[in-house]
Amino acid sequence: MLARNFKCMLLLSAAFSGASVAMPAVAQESVMAPGEIIVTARRVEERLQDVPISMTVYNEDQLQDRNVAVASDLATYTPSLSVNTRYGPEKATFAIRGFNQDAAAAPTVGVYFADVVGVRAQGGTASGNSVGAGSFTDLQNVQVLKGPQGTLFGRNTTGGSILLVPTKPSDFLEGYVEGTYGNYDQKRVQAAVNVPLADTFKVRVAVDRNKRDGYMKNHSGIGPDDYNNVDYTYGRLSIVADLTPELENYTIFHYSESDTNGYATRYESCDRDAASPFVGGSLTRYYTALAACDQIDRQTARGDGPLDVEVANPDPRIYLRTWQVINTTTWQASDMITIKNILSYGEYREQAGFSLYSDNFFVPNTPTTQYFASQGGLAPGDRFQYITLDTQPGYDAAAESTTTEELQIQGRTLDGKFNFVIGGYLEFSRPIGWNQQRTGIYGNCADPGTLDCSGGIIPVTLPAGAIPGIPIALGGSAALISQSRTKMSFDNHGIFAQGTYNFTDQLALTLGGRWTFDKIVGYSESSRYTLGTFPLVGTIPLQQVCNDVLNHPTDNPLADGQGVCNTKITQKTNKPTWLIGLDFKPTLDTLVYAKYARGYRQGAVNFTNPGLETVGPEKVDSYEIGAKLTFRGPAPGYFNIAAFYNDFSDQQIFG
Repeated sequence: MLARNFKCMLLLSAAFSGASVAMPAVAQESVMAPGEIIVTARRVEERLQDVPISMTVYNEDQLQDRNVAVASDLATYTPSLSVNTRYGPEKATFAIRGFNQDAAAAPTVGVYFADVVGVRAQGGTASGNSVGAGSFTDLQNVQVLKGPQGTLFGRNTTGGSILLVPTKPSDFLEGYVEGTYGNYDQKRVQAAVNVPLADTFKVRVAVDRNKRDGYMKNHSGIGPDDYNNVDYTYGRLSIVADLTPELENYTIFHYSESDTNGYATRYESCDRDAASPFVGGSLTRYYTALAACDQIDRQTARGDGPLDVEVANPDPRIYLRTWQVINTTTWQASDMITIKNILSYGEYREQAGFSLYSDNFFVPNTPTTQYFASQGGLAPGDRFQYITLDTQPGYDAAAESTTTEELQIQGRTLDGKFNFVIGGYLEFSRPIGWNQQRTGIYGNCADPGTLDCSGGIIPVTLPAGAIPGIPIALGGSAALISQSRTKMSFDNHGIFAQGTYNFTDQLALTLGGRWTFDKIVGYSESSRYTLGTFPLVGTIPLQQVCNDVLNHPTDNPLADGQGVCNTKITQKTNKPTWLIGLDFKPTLDTLVYAKYARGYRQGAVNFTNPGLETVGPEKVDSYEIGAKLTFRGPAPGYFNIAAFYNDFSDQQIFG
């Protein structure tokens, strides 16, 4: 992304230290200028080069230089970090070292803001990191930790953790305003001001407004002209109150609101030899395969490039609103003991409407489709959608609140040879309301959320007399409507301890353990029905059945919210995780380490596949060796290298 940044410093009140470059922490590492980079990868402040973890760190200037605005931008520059933006850049889900997140599973990479995990979101699709668009503004640094971090971090970090560390209020009156103008008409303004109201009371405010046109151009003539745009507003208020010389209270409130067209993809291949239903082929596959081929042919005829798409969605939207308040109280009980309490509450809401496969399909013109048209089906050239999702009016696609509480005791003993962290963690996520979406499948639906559909590619017959006053049978066409209506509650608790014993100034052993207890309670009243369109009659529901056919094999719900299709699924899991590490520093500037860690990802509940309602936990044993070297003198820099091996057990894979 090309961009120009213009920054105005209101007051510069700190000396500059050595500049640094983000450090990739796998395979071979790029050289960077020296500087004491402080990280919190082990929940205490340490020098980057002293931490036996493969990691990449970015400071605020590096984030600005790379124009990192949303979470998905981070993966562009970080080795071993990949991102899935299928549902939009603001809902990006992360994968580190190949640990992926599927829609029905818990994440494999935990995203933390100010030591607190992002607000949990549970909807019909993977709901991303949920820390909120704009959270990358006014940060002290971003730390990408690779490999299982399940001992010291609270939730599902088999792949790793991403730590966003906001700039803390300081003792100086200072601030800045920065403007960015980039291609695709990007306009971004960031500002921050720090005000010490008293020696013991400091306030910092940061804001970020970012708007950019999408870079994927839509050629369907329906809906927006572009996709993958950016449009968010973000604000943060931070307050530090030194209650006593030994007692500090640090409170953060941050709010994010994003409203975009979402993301789009393009078709690259299709089955041009799909079998007709008259010779044993699938009718729906026949229609969709040939329609996809027609779309590819139109792309080729226009000379489309990789950023050209053709999506026939009249009103796509991904709307996300996230807010969170975090309170951290730190008590320096003695020179050897520090007690820290971290309490948070946040809410996440989402509205979503999008075409799952970014299609602009028309009924192909073949003898097969002509026959079904003669029986009342859609005619060749009529438009239909493959799979289109929309939030039902009055509901959210996802709405969840999360409360967390963590108590840490950090200490040093045995003349400073033994450093430790022990603590406990509680997390409660509760639904704010029903998550309700409707999905139109194989139909001509302007808005499946309001059942604004007219026919589909499935041939149906309305029996004679089914409608009063119509004594003859009518042929017509139908679409399938799937109504997802769910609520989810999550309880996650854990106790943990980790300590490092320094045998000498050069040799240290780290042992850590955690026991995590997880509970999921899911409620579903989901159903699906056939929506038929007939001459003289119009569009009417033909049949409605519950998705859970095992518990509700014969129920035929007549209205939403009647509880006819109610299903409750509970899943409880608990597992220990641990870490064993050995560190050796032959010189002050060289660290060699080896470690073994057990990672754990909690189980899941599944409403879409009757008979497979629960999914067990996933485990991974990770083995890693690495080295970190610091170069001083006329050509200073860092060089880090790591190698790892992961051994999975009961891996969660969703088809």
